[in-house]
Amino acid sequence: SPPAALMSVLATQELLLENILECIPVGEFAVIQPLSDEFCLVLGYLLTWKLTLAFFRAASSQLRVLYSQYLRRTKSLNKLLYHLFRLMPENPVFSGPTSEVPNKDTKTFFTEELHLDVK
Repeated sequence: SPPAALMSVLATQELLLENILECIPVGEFAVIQPLSDEFCLVLGYLLTWKLTLAFFRAASSQLRVLYSQYLRRTKSLNKLLYHLFRLMPENPVFSGPTSEVPNKDTKTFFTEELHLDVK
């Protein structure tokens, strides 16, 4: 079933990300160069989580129980938090295209919508 395949992909990506981030302690953040192999792996991992949460949201209450038991048993949520805390920059300033408006608050990744363009 799609959720089982998705969980298998997630488990594989968790291992890959752990190999990339294992030397970074929580509290420090990893610098991932845009468009590098590491960047693609991290983006794939985060998009897999986005898809996992979409499945979770759309599932029946019985399936949600099974999904949450699986995520608890595999410690996937713990791993996600460890990875996020090692990937989040100390100052998440948004450097994408912005309209220059004087005296406007600094834009961050938490205030701006991210548009992913597949080319």
